[in-house]
Amino acid sequence: MKRFFFGLFGLCACSGLWAQEQQTPQTLDSVVIDTKLFKDRKTSGKLITTITAEDLAQQAGKSVATIINEVSGFEINGNRSNDGQNLGYFVRGGRNRQVLIVVDGIPLSDPSQIANDFDLRLLPASGIERIEIMKGASSVLYGSGAATAVISITTKRADKAPVALSLSTSLGSNQSAEEDGVNVAQFLANASISGTANKWTYKGMFNARFTDGLSAVAAPEGEDPFEADVFNRFNTQFELGYKISKNVKISRFVASDNFKSDFDDFSYIDAENRTLSEQIRTGGNLTWKYKKGSLQINDNHSWIDREIESSFPAMYDAKTSGIDGFASYEFTSEINVLAGVNLQFSSFNSFTIPFGSETFNQDVDDDMAKFDIIDPYVTVNYNSDFGLNINAGARLNNHSNYGSNAVYNVNPSYVFNLGKGDLKVLGSYSTAYITPSLFQLYDPLYGNEELEPEENVTIEGGLEFTIGQSTRISALYFTRNEQNFVDFVTVDPELFTFQYRNITDEFNTSGIEVELFQKLGEHFQVSANYTNTQPDDRFALRIPEHKANARIGYTPDAKTNLGITFQHVGERDDSFFNSETFESETVTLDSFNLIDFNASRQFTDNIKVFVVLTNLLNEEYEELFRFQTRGRNWRIGFALDF
Repeated sequence: MKRFFFGLFGLCACSGLWAQEQQTPQTLDSVVIDTKLFKDRKTSGKLITTITAEDLAQQAGKSVATIINEVSGFEINGNRSNDGQNLGYFVRGGRNRQVLIVVDGIPLSDPSQIANDFDLRLLPASGIERIEIMKGASSVLYGSGAATAVISITTKRADKAPVALSLSTSLGSNQSAEEDGVNVAQFLANASISGTANKWTYKGMFNARFTDGLSAVAAPEGEDPFEADVFNRFNTQFELGYKISKNVKISRFVASDNFKSDFDDFSYIDAENRTLSEQIRTGGNLTWKYKKGSLQINDNHSWIDREIESSFPAMYDAKTSGIDGFASYEFTSEINVLAGVNLQFSSFNSFTIPFGSETFNQDVDDDMAKFDIIDPYVTVNYNSDFGLNINAGARLNNHSNYGSNAVYNVNPSYVFNLGKGDLKVLGSYSTAYITPSLFQLYDPLYGNEELEPEENVTIEGGLEFTIGQSTRISALYFTRNEQNFVDFVTVDPELFTFQYRNITDEFNTSGIEVELFQKLGEHFQVSANYTNTQPDDRFALRIPEHKANARIGYTPDAKTNLGITFQHVGERDDSFFNSETFESETVTLDSFNLIDFNASRQFTDNIKVFVVLTNLLNEEYEELFRFQTRGRNWRIGFALDF
């Protein structure tokens, strides 16, 4: 509770220091993530995926992870299982620690997690305005961890009216393909109020998600189903903004994110285990626009408490602060330079109950388990009037444990005007680094203070053809080289000891990503993507070689939306620990296909009703060995806006 009041104090006392105006691109073809500046999509040297507010509204009730999992190149493992299942972010052969999540301009992390990754389960989709996704090494702009992808999430802005109220709720089922009948086991509720009064803006939000009915682990064939594992999540946030002048705006927020998740034992037996997670965040933004550019300062401060209730109980508390300030200046109509500095401060404590004891003992102290990062960076954007565009930059990472480390990128592209359409040819060479997490360094059982940072190099080449906003076809080839991979290895099989260590061998992953978007007249639109990933065999677990997504949308009138989604996930390997042989074994999981349907209707200016049907064919499949997945399920809900 004292952290909550501290956050409120920060809201009142620090609102004049750093704050953020929630930015919304000026046009549907604008992108921000690749340069931190608004620019036309066709002048970007990257193939950016944008999930708009309209896209999110059409997929009401889905989690953030499920929505992102339909993006080419992504496989978010665990999002089709029990709601409390831990998520694995597999992008271009990488893992969680190589995917960076940015919310309102600030990279988020959890120093107490093994991979230092932010948990997408903490974020409700109902509070999001826009998602931009950039794949490839992006450490120049975003620092450590941005090796395979950056997911930039922009939360909803305050309404321009003095008072605007939005309410939504839904009910649904949550059962496996083996279960019969119709149950009600999922409940979602969202409420928000926002508005503008003269120079002030405000926004308050509450979100709740409750899910029952599905066990984390599937019971052996012929046995009774295991007990259902419950997932509860609650989110609250309040934000206050002030327009100092025409060109200067500030805002501050305080937020609380909590979830309770039941889980089963790692040996695939039913168990009454539980994870409790609480996060308090505060931060904001300052935006100052001047004649030739702008200055922006973003900050976010998080306090995270996690408790594991199981046969191996543990508690963690972590603190992290991030500040990112950058300024741009337009030297000529063709050349824009952006320079900035990013600061990150992280620490954590951990507690376990020793064998034979009943009380927690501190294993890791934040006096030791901490690090600071101070990164200056600069990028240059050149946009000619004849089609050539170049983005290049460098960053010097100054880490309290590892000293200085430089990364850089070069990203040229050329746009050919073909009458009604434009053809963009692009390429990029970029480097990235991933520093070991505090857990990997200092955990008393498995930590290794001799670990070195991982290094990544990504090379891309591709094409994108567009006709206005009606047609977009792209194809991209990538190859990624990785060195000093941090892995969990067996030190002595006889003594059953393990440790995190660097693998000195190099690893390579390559692949192809193809995307299509087409509007067919006024009422239909089709989108599809295909990903072929060729990961190094030593790190191919849970990564499908072939994956495809397709969606057909139909809008018979301005108030009605219908959509059908198809997803194919190819065969992939998984591993499990054999409790009889005390060895890890590999198993191949079968490919599967999923078909979902959604419909929504705006009955009045204030009332909207939606229906979602998932896994229409009730296909049985595994995304993790022996873990349960969802069968055919339904969800129905409504939204009220005033």
